[in-house]
Amino acid sequence: MSERLLGTPQRSPDVASAVRNCARALSGDAADYAALLVLIGDARFALLGEASHGTHEFYQERAEITKRLIIEKGFTAVAVEADWPDAYRVNRYVRGVSEEPDANAALSGFKRFPAWMWRNTVVLDFVKWLRAYNDTLPPPKQVGFYGIDLYSLFTSIEEVLRYLEQADPDAAKRARYRYSCFDHFGENTQAYGYAAAFGLDKSCEDQVVAQLLELTRQACAHVQQSADEDEFFYAQQNARLVKNAEEYYRTMFRGRVSSWNLRDSHMVETLQALDTHLARRGERPRIAVWAHNSHLGDASATEMGKQGEWNVGQLMREHYGREAVLLGFSTHRGTVTAASDWGGAAERKHVRPGLPGSYEDVFHEVGMKCFLLPLRNNAQLSVPLNSPRLQRAIGVIFLPDTERLSHYFNTRLMEQFDTMIHFDETRALEPLERNSEWITAEAPETYPSGV
Repeated sequence: MSERLLGTPQRSPDVASAVRNCARALSGDAADYAALLVLIGDARFALLGEASHGTHEFYQERAEITKRLIIEKGFTAVAVEADWPDAYRVNRYVRGVSEEPDANAALSGFKRFPAWMWRNTVVLDFVKWLRAYNDTLPPPKQVGFYGIDLYSLFTSIEEVLRYLEQADPDAAKRARYRYSCFDHFGENTQAYGYAAAFGLDKSCEDQVVAQLLELTRQACAHVQQSADEDEFFYAQQNARLVKNAEEYYRTMFRGRVSSWNLRDSHMVETLQALDTHLARRGERPRIAVWAHNSHLGDASATEMGKQGEWNVGQLMREHYGREAVLLGFSTHRGTVTAASDWGGAAERKHVRPGLPGSYEDVFHEVGMKCFLLPLRNNAQLSVPLNSPRLQRAIGVIFLPDTERLSHYFNTRLMEQFDTMIHFDETRALEPLERNSEWITAEAPETYPSGV
């Protein structure tokens, strides 16, 4: 029987008391994160999570921490759980090399579901801040904004072709011929994946690999010709994304584990490529990573890891050790922006109090509105938090009626993260486009159901 079906530790005053003794209340003062900055130290990667894709406080605190990392620790890039082409549009804007009139326009590339993940008021304010900060710096010192996800297969194809049509028209013809393999799927990635996975059509694997290899072999020629290494890197990364996305969509029908592992491997591969590219400026890059807890907490400390999944946090720890610091977030109750099904409208939904015995429940018993909990090498918590407990994860879809099965999984928190930040009550992230479903929140629950 899996841990998911087993009971979890119940409420324990001793556990809450131990957490209370180690927790550091956050009041909004500049000194609140002194301990976190000490923990990060000279680490090259700060992995800043979130327990949902739609909570204002997670986004706000992550942005404020990142500002501190940029100003006080010299961080040089922000890499987010977003598509590479859409995020690069923001990157051009914050570095002053685009014609976008403002931050809102720079974020307008985020059109696909779930647009609110990046088109929201917190990210808008952060992009404005980053542009103003970069305006005071020479180009080599400016901080970039990059996407590490792989869903933009067809957009990335278009971007590779756009680059080659300007840089090498003959190479563009060869690329267009190779990528024509996808044409009759009408930009329907799932249709392609299904046909390729079950042998209904020939896969495009050979073509996308050949295109990436050709572009990589000609790197020096392209950079010398265009004198713009950033734009070549952008095109090369799009070609790499096409290769990895083709494999992702081709394997997604084989089961969750294989497609999840491919996606997170791509994220790490992108981080490593970005690290190598930025290092050419002459200084060691330092990168803040924004993604969900389920990507950034070490999967080997979760029940998903027992099922064969790995993730960004686990792979970064294996590659970089203490050079990667893992920070998670949690909340006990409040509201969240999420949809009821894939492609659905953004809704403002109520988040019920954490289930009894869960980390969220224990943290609520601590009795602080907001606190930071150091976990790495914390001997005081090694015994109280040594058993797996339920932890809540809300993605872009939130199903309160099946919350126990849909949004909770067992983790060993001490091994999953280096530190946690808990907000006892949180509110929904505000999208830039607020529809009627979001403005009119669902009625609050008056009794527990479906737990």
